[in-house]
Amino acid sequence: MIVVMKADATAEQVEHAAAHITSLGLSPQVIRGAHQTVIAAIGEERPGLIETLEAGAGVEKVLPIMAPYKRASSELKSERTVVRARGLEVGGTKIAVIAGPCSVENEAQIVAIARKLKERGATGLRGGAFKPRTSPYSFQGHKEEGLKMLAAARDETGLAIVTEVMAPEHVPMVAEYADVLQIGARNMQNYQLLQAVGDSGKPALLKRGMSATIDEFLLAAEYILDRGNPNVMLCERGVRTFEEHTRFTLPLATVPYLHEKSHLPVVVDPSHGTGKARLVPPMCKASVAAGADALIIEVHEDPEHAMSDGSQTITPAVFAQVMQQCRRVAEAVDRTM
Repeated sequence: MIVVMKADATAEQVEHAAAHITSLGLSPQVIRGAHQTVIAAIGEERPGLIETLEAGAGVEKVLPIMAPYKRASSELKSERTVVRARGLEVGGTKIAVIAGPCSVENEAQIVAIARKLKERGATGLRGGAFKPRTSPYSFQGHKEEGLKMLAAARDETGLAIVTEVMAPEHVPMVAEYADVLQIGARNMQNYQLLQAVGDSGKPALLKRGMSATIDEFLLAAEYILDRGNPNVMLCERGVRTFEEHTRFTLPLATVPYLHEKSHLPVVVDPSHGTGKARLVPPMCKASVAAGADALIIEVHEDPEHAMSDGSQTITPAVFAQVMQQCRRVAEAVDRTM
C-alpha cells in the first residue's frame, strides 16, 4: 500500500506513520518528493489496514499498489530514479554511455581503450573480469587481477567501472573495485546474488534474463530494492526467440513500457541484443529514439582478435561515429548525450 501524507504533514507525523506501519507487521519505506511525502507499506495486506492507516495524523489517503513489484512500481514513486556512480549518471535528461571490451584482457589494453572512450564521450567503462561462458573451455576472465586492471583504467580516466559479479560470495571483492555491479542475464533470477548486491549498497545494473517476462524482470529488481538499495538500472539486452538472423531479439518497446510501469532508469545493450557489430550503430540510434536512459556497448581495438564476443564488438572509430549520430537523435527527442 501507499500512504500519501498531506502536503503540510510534519516530520513527526511522517515518523509516527512509519512507526505505525511497522507495528502492523509491514515494512515502511519513506519517499520524500518535491511536493509531497509518501510511505510505502510493503507486506501482506489484510482487511481493515487501509482504514487503520487512513486514521493517522497527517495522512491524506491510502492506496493499494496493484503491481506485484511494489518498490519498483511507478505507482509507488512517480518521480524518475536517477542512479549516480562517480561521473556516470543514468536516468536524467542526459543519456549516458557505458562502453568497453567484453573481457578485460590485460592492463595496457583496458587503459588504452578507456582513454579513447573517455575522449569520445563515454562516462562508464564496461569490462568483464569474471566471464560467464556457455562452454567451460572458453576464457573465463582474469577475476581479481582483471578487477585491478579496471581500477587502473579508472585511475587513468575517471570513468566509472561497470563489471559483472557472478556469485554472492564474490560481491564484497567486486564491490571493492567496481562502481556499478552488473548482474548478467543468466543470473537475473539468482535471488541470493540479488540480495547480496542489494546489501552491498552499490549501484546495480540488472540485465533481463534471455527468457524472462517483464514482470519477472521487475520482480528480480525488487529483490535488490527490498534490501534497501534504491540504485537499480534495468538493462534490456534482448530475449531468445525463434529468429536466427540475430543472436537475440532486441525488443525496444520494452523501453517505454518499463518507463510506464517503473520509476527505474532503463539501459539498452545493442551488442548482446543483436550479436552483430554492423547492427549495433542503428540499434543504438533506435534505442535513443525509444527513450533509453543509457547505452552499454562493446568496443575493442581489434574485434577480430578479441578474447570474447568479437562478432558483436565495434571499434573505437565506429564508436565515435555512433556517438555523433546518437547525439543528433537525442536532440530530436529533447535529450542530450
